[in-house]
Amino acid sequence: MHMKHLITLGATALVAAALTACKESHNHDHDHAGHGHHHTPPHGGTAVALGKEEFHLELVLDATNATIQAYVMDGHLENYIRVTNATFNVVASTDGPPKTLTFQAVASTASGEKVGDTSLFEAKADWLKTTPKFDGVLEELTVRGKKFEKVPFNFPKGNHAH
Repeated sequence: MHMKHLITLGATALVAAALTACKESHNHDHDHAGHGHHHTPPHGGTAVALGKEEFHLELVLDATNATIQAYVMDGHLENYIRVTNATFNVVASTDGPPKTLTFQAVASTASGEKVGDTSLFEAKADWLKTTPKFDGVLEELTVRGKKFEKVPFNFPKGNHAH
């Protein structure tokens, strides 16, 4: 009976170790390439990775109002990241000539965010009412001291390889 108890404890320890190893293999500090790992945008928008998923933009289209919002978020799409930019541009390519979307910082009394210290930006353009897909290039955005330039993406697919 005592030996049976030791075997059960040993098996339990092995299962626990295997589960811990599995959980650690999925932690967010590793390179995501080839792991099929993805993050879900909290507003149901399009995730655009900045750098090696150091940060993200989540783009949310409101075609009815001809606006597109951009939330600056962390690498896991869990927390908002306030930036000092007042504006940033995205050059959008559709069937015609490229169009520039200028995203303006949005202040929020609810969160205390203001221009120069916000995570939310919005652009308005009439063509967004009838163009739900485009290829875009984020011209430049600085997040926590790191400048991201010429970041290509597709809307609504994003720019993740997986």
